Amino acid sequence: MMAKSKNIIVTGRHQKSILADVFYTNNELQKPIIIFCHGYKGFKDWGAWDLVAETFANAGFFFIKFNFSHNGGTTKQPIDFPDLEAFGNNNYIKELDDLETIIDWATSPDFKFKNEINTSNISLIGHSRGGGIVTIKAAEDKRVTKLITWASVSDYKNRFPKGEAFEYWKNNGIMYIENGRTKQQMPHYFQFYTSFIENEDRLTIANAAKKNKIPHLIVHGTSDPTVDMQESRNIRAWSANSQLFIVEGADHIFGVKHPWQNNNLSKHLEEIVQKSIDFIRL
Repeated sequence: MMAKSKNIIVTGRHQKSILADVFYTNNELQKPIIIFCHGYKGFKDWGAWDLVAETFANAGFFFIKFNFSHNGGTTKQPIDFPDLEAFGNNNYIKELDDLETIIDWATSPDFKFKNEINTSNISLIGHSRGGGIVTIKAAEDKRVTKLITWASVSDYKNRFPKGEAFEYWKNNGIMYIENGRTKQQMPHYFQFYTSFIENEDRLTIANAAKKNKIPHLIVHGTSDPTVDMQESRNIRAWSANSQLFIVEGADHIFGVKHPWQNNNLSKHLEEIVQKSIDFIRL
């Protein structure tokens, strides 16, 4: 029988808690662990991510998803972005630290669900910006045994504003990007850029992909308007032990949206979840 525990509070390293969900079949069999990382302006309860978690759990995996500590949610309101100050203070280093905290939590001797997991079998899945985070972490952490990226970015640096927009950001210390769905003006403090520059070698996704030797499944849709499919082709070229799975006609979020009130996955999301399940089982 599938079990789940939602909104577990995990202590983070950056003065903010991390909220995590676990989904699994309650049978005390050691299951491979999957840890899922959401993307930019994302959260663990977005769209169909619960259905994705249930699908993996029903296939025999222990599935963990979580909110990055500075994604803009709070422990009391994990959906959407009530804490825009936290959002503005987020950066890639904090997200890497949060992911490491979750891996440490899941593999600790006092993990509440330790009878349900195999800590020597850990796969990371990252969507969009989260794809870069899991690629970097997989290159750094020997506990990770397989890597999956869905519609991943291949370069963080080229996403920063350029020219006058960059100068405005630098001089004012803050810029805003509108959230198309919530209409919030989402702040980005200039520390986001300086943190990247201070850690540029570590945060260059190409460097991490070239170091990775573990099996890597790269998934991308041909109709992605947000992240060009060439970015996944780049990652494929860098990552020696990788395969590229192209989903014809799929967009950036594989045919789902938030909120998702359907009881089933979209056709494209079902396809990539099944491909990911088969890949981890190999």
